[in-house]
Amino acid sequence: MVFLYNLSIRVYWLLVFIASAFNAKAMYFHRGRLGIWGKLRSQIEPNSEIIWFHCSSLGEFEQGRPVIEAVKQTKPNAKILLTFFSPSGYEVRKNYSGADYIFYLPLDTRSNAYRFIKMVNPAMAIFIKYEFWYHYLNELKKKNIPTYLVSAIFRPDQVFFKTHGGWYRKFLKSFTYFFVQNQQSKELLERIGFSNVVVTGDTRFDRVVRVAADAKSVPIVESFACNHKVLVAGSTWPKDEEIILPLINKFPELKIVLVPHEVTESHVNDILAKASVHAVRFTKTNSDEVKRARILVVDTIGLLSSIYRYGYIAYIGGGFGVGIHNTLEAAAYGIPVIFGPNYHKFQEAKDLIACKAGFSIKTTDELVDLLKLLLFDKNFHQLSASKAKQLVNSNVGATQKILKVIAAP
Repeated sequence: MVFLYNLSIRVYWLLVFIASAFNAKAMYFHRGRLGIWGKLRSQIEPNSEIIWFHCSSLGEFEQGRPVIEAVKQTKPNAKILLTFFSPSGYEVRKNYSGADYIFYLPLDTRSNAYRFIKMVNPAMAIFIKYEFWYHYLNELKKKNIPTYLVSAIFRPDQVFFKTHGGWYRKFLKSFTYFFVQNQQSKELLERIGFSNVVVTGDTRFDRVVRVAADAKSVPIVESFACNHKVLVAGSTWPKDEEIILPLINKFPELKIVLVPHEVTESHVNDILAKASVHAVRFTKTNSDEVKRARILVVDTIGLLSSIYRYGYIAYIGGGFGVGIHNTLEAAAYGIPVIFGPNYHKFQEAKDLIACKAGFSIKTTDELVDLLKLLLFDKNFHQLSASKAKQLVNSNVGATQKILKVIAAP
């Protein structure tokens, strides 16, 4: 199995190298790792206490961020090393001020893991949600370095819990503690012999509450909203937009702020071309023109979490693809949340549905019927909104539960 694992890593690297000639994400993935050892050698301060956080991508970073900042506050003299697997995390957060060092993680080969751990020599390692790299975990275990998995969530269909999953369960033996999101994850781990499990919940609740409290004003969006009922559609993909854009003709009292997941020029122009009403883009409008628009397309990044504050209803994209994006950012403002059908791997989405603060739709017609309730039945909207806020507030505290363990003397 180790041979096959190593082979797959090398084949993956080769495919990325080939794709880097014509794919921007692959190019960043490849180029970001070139010269990594020289960067580590020149930047890492020897003999310093280093606490290593690893995230796959941007979503996992947002889960890990409350823990990073809490650890930094608790251990102000320690150096925080943050690594990413994906360009969508590194390229957005490479200047994050909460970490002292930020790098791409070298691919998981035996020699890379040995070299990285020897060079960094972390006092502890904290992996976020579901990062399982065999050689890195094995090397951390050999060096007796405390290693934690934060905001983890496990499902019965994962290979760890299959009859043929024995080799993969070796990955899990390297963790000192698992901090899991729910009771099911704890029970699944206990069935295969792990007792070092604590149910702490999802650290993103801590993060979104803080973000909502510190949300900045966005004047263009404020002018656009101007006492109208606004649907904020965040992190949308083309399939989401196909469903959302026709709504504007069915609900003349509704305005839409559309924040696409990818803000390429071609994608933004495509959205504007498909709009059947006056639509403007965020970076090319002003406070007077935007008041007359029915659709505002946000063609820049970094504003979505603050824009949700202007929403009467939120739609979260990704549910017609690999999975929905962050529903909690919107729910933290106490607004109903709508998303597509692919949400079952996301505990928070299931919780939102269970308490009638979240709703899953498959078609435009289903979305229209739901919006009729949310827009015109004031009691229905208020109950859903209050349930969203209540769910978020009742789940705050995961970070402090984790900190009690990893910061213990």
